[in-house]
Amino acid sequence: MVLASANPGKLREFRSLLRGADLCLELLPAGRPAPAEEGLSFVENALIKARDASLATGLPAIADDSGLEVDALRGAPGLHSARYAGKDSSDEQNRVKLLRALRGVSVARRGARFRCVLIFLRHARDAAPLICEGVWEGRIALEAHGSGGFGYDSVFRPGGGARTSAELSAPHKNRLSHRGRAARALLRLLARGAP
Repeated sequence: MVLASANPGKLREFRSLLRGADLCLELLPAGRPAPAEEGLSFVENALIKARDASLATGLPAIADDSGLEVDALRGAPGLHSARYAGKDSSDEQNRVKLLRALRGVSVARRGARFRCVLIFLRHARDAAPLICEGVWEGRIALEAHGSGGFGYDSVFRPGGGARTSAELSAPHKNRLSHRGRAARALLRLLARGAP
């Protein structure tokens, strides 16, 4: 099946998360433009990506839409997490904008969560996709720490602990993370023979 992404890091993460399932997961063909994520929710955006990937390849598809929701910012960056600092912004630019937006906000008010919606389509016109969600609660650090992961990992402290998710080992992060939770929910549905 195809992962609706061109990101090799995301492919490695999902292969690890879905290890043990009888799945052969591949990236979208190189150079394929990403579909416009114009949905109003994580579910809508994940469906857009999954249908596009399945149409492009003729394969079953898995897609996720994930984001960081910060309480002090009324849920921002949310749906726009990957583009928070602008359309073609880097992870670092997004983190810098986030930390600037939280300048002066106390640690106690930096509650946040990562949210992941994971969609599985059997084919592009699947009218009953499997939809799973995972949420990972924590706080935003005062500054970035750690070199693992990607995106906002270096500023997210799971459960408000001392280390950021970028300082966790990949297996430890996968046990805790929003994607890990969503992937385990999908594996449970597939193991039960969900249609």
